[in-house]
Amino acid sequence: MSTAGASADPLAALGALPGVADSVESVRKAVDRVYGHRVMRRRSNAITSEAALRGARGSAALSGADWALEEVRRRTDFSGDDEARTVGAALRLTAEAGQLLSIWRQSPLRVLARLHLVAAADKADQVGRPRKEGEPVDEPLVGLPLPSATETHGRLDGLAGLIIAGGSAPALVTAAVVHGELLALRPFTSHNGLIARTAERIVLIGSGLDPKSVCAAEVGHAELGCEAYLEALDGYVSGTPEGVAAWIAHCGRAVELGARESMAVCEALQRGAA
Repeated sequence: MSTAGASADPLAALGALPGVADSVESVRKAVDRVYGHRVMRRRSNAITSEAALRGARGSAALSGADWALEEVRRRTDFSGDDEARTVGAALRLTAEAGQLLSIWRQSPLRVLARLHLVAAADKADQVGRPRKEGEPVDEPLVGLPLPSATETHGRLDGLAGLIIAGGSAPALVTAAVVHGELLALRPFTSHNGLIARTAERIVLIGSGLDPKSVCAAEVGHAELGCEAYLEALDGYVSGTPEGVAAWIAHCGRAVELGARESMAVCEALQRGAA
């Protein structure tokens, strides 16, 4: 977020970066197309449920558990091995996201702690709080240097302050920054990627851009692939205007692909009803 300089509304300042306005407009059009589909007027709950399942599958894939959608749909026991536990955590987080919207605007750090509790599903000492100095982080797919616990706590407080203060930044910009910061900081000892993507979802829902949660960005992130995801994250962490703008554009493209997925589901349901 260093590109915003001394702006009173640094998130809004990021919206002025080259190309970001185009991404924001493209995302808005893609989301509007889904919400304008006739199936959404009659069966929006079915689209929301399907988007949640597909979003959880996509998020788990980016955390190393790349299961087929039908396997996720079929499975009932997610306790067997590391991949199964990752998929189970992603499903729990997706289900939890919609319950935390009002708390997010008042206390985002409380929500993040809750998400870690839900993802970890145990009562170990490290769960539900930011990591302490020297505690290891289990996030093998993100190889960026790990900020110190002191820096992490300070940046988390700064991020929370921006969210609570609100502002005029587009939802896509806020969601991308929340996602990027959490991946860069990896504030918990585990499940940071899953939590970062769930927090992005919460922002997109709570902002009103995607209030029914039918445009799952996680679907798009998985479709774009892990390599592109990590390359875009490197740009965000660099702090350069070009790098931050590229990360926001990447997140925007992910939302568009999530919207496209839900449009396909709408079309399938419409054909089935014909």
